[in-house]
Amino acid sequence: SFAYFTIKDRLPQILTRVIDTLHRHKNEFFEEHGEKGVEAEKRAISFLSKLRNELQTDKPVTPLEDELPDAALWNQYLDYQRNLSNGNGEPSWFQSPWLFVECYMYRRIHAALAQNPPIDNFDVFKEGKAQNFFESQEAVITLCTYFQELLKNIKDLDEKQLQEELFKLLQVSLWGNKCDLSFSAGEDSSQKSSPLQSLENMIPYILVNDMEKLWSILVNAKKRNREKSNVRVDIILDNAGFELLSDLVLADFLLSSKLADEVHFHGKSIPWYVSDTTKHDFNWTIKQLQSANHMWMSRCGINWEGNLKKGVWVYRDHMFWTLPHDFSSMAEVAPDLYADLQKSNLLLFKGDLNYRKLTGDRKWEYSVPFHQALNKFHPAPLCSLRTLKSDTQVGLKPGQGEQIQASEPEWMVNGKYGIVQFDAAL
Repeated sequence: SFAYFTIKDRLPQILTRVIDTLHRHKNEFFEEHGEKGVEAEKRAISFLSKLRNELQTDKPVTPLEDELPDAALWNQYLDYQRNLSNGNGEPSWFQSPWLFVECYMYRRIHAALAQNPPIDNFDVFKEGKAQNFFESQEAVITLCTYFQELLKNIKDLDEKQLQEELFKLLQVSLWGNKCDLSFSAGEDSSQKSSPLQSLENMIPYILVNDMEKLWSILVNAKKRNREKSNVRVDIILDNAGFELLSDLVLADFLLSSKLADEVHFHGKSIPWYVSDTTKHDFNWTIKQLQSANHMWMSRCGINWEGNLKKGVWVYRDHMFWTLPHDFSSMAEVAPDLYADLQKSNLLLFKGDLNYRKLTGDRKWEYSVPFHQALNKFHPAPLCSLRTLKSDTQVGLKPGQGEQIQASEPEWMVNGKYGIVQFDAAL
């Protein structure tokens, strides 16, 4: 299975890169922290080498021994996995649900650093994320330029034109999800071509296209809320780099077009899945744009900093996003987060990992309704924007998946297809 290939090949590659990254930064740790820094680096590397060995030799998954705030929840979840196996031995790397062990690996990478001050705040994936941003420079300039030109006459656009622009930026945000470093095990995955040119040609590759539904939910929320409260959209972020930029442009468009009054972004509280967005990545991206020597890039950065200061953009993270649970457990495990999402008019879930957690990462029949696969997770109307990079997919028309499968066996994992899949949460 694709899961087997991921655990056998991709995850050890990612661990090897993490170890190499720490090696390369040895001098920097020494300059900043003296011998303590070098000692911490050695301890972290030995922890990670041991982890890689456990993974490759299919050892049992062990409870977390650190004192971090989420450790108890992780260990409870491991007990739950033990009980599921009905005494068929301990859950191990190759004998457990893929989603669980993959999340577990990233949590152990975090522990390797968090337990080794003074390098406990070092993000082993930071360089790759920054590189993705810089190597996508041309696409970034194209998108910022397009967007700033659009803003000049946004007030003159009629409803049809606004809808067209929304659909365009939704698609840029969707295909921005191809820029995923955990998928390429950290290899270059930057956006080289213009993100706007090929949209028309890409439409046939959107297997579920619910953009019309998003439009009507935003327009109706606007009409209903004209008298009283704000229209709020939440974006549950995926990758830093070009994808994050495409999400920020979409968010700014929602405000500038008055389709939304506030946008809440949800990122990861620890480095995750190689390229996932943390608070540092979020702020760093806006600072990079502000200080760029390109007029429209810096205009975006300055405006977005302003949105954060005014409070019309809010960034938040929550430890739930880096737990192994699927989202159907959110109301129970993180009731505060669930209650917050219930205040939203629309939740946009970016990327593959969020989709796997929305659907419980099961091997569903392709035609099972999305609503059913969500397993009672309905805090607010929600939509998944995702390019397919793992083999779970629901909500297709009868025969649609089988038909593609016949000509393209890799269709679910090669990132070529996408979905804009909506659930009304009724």
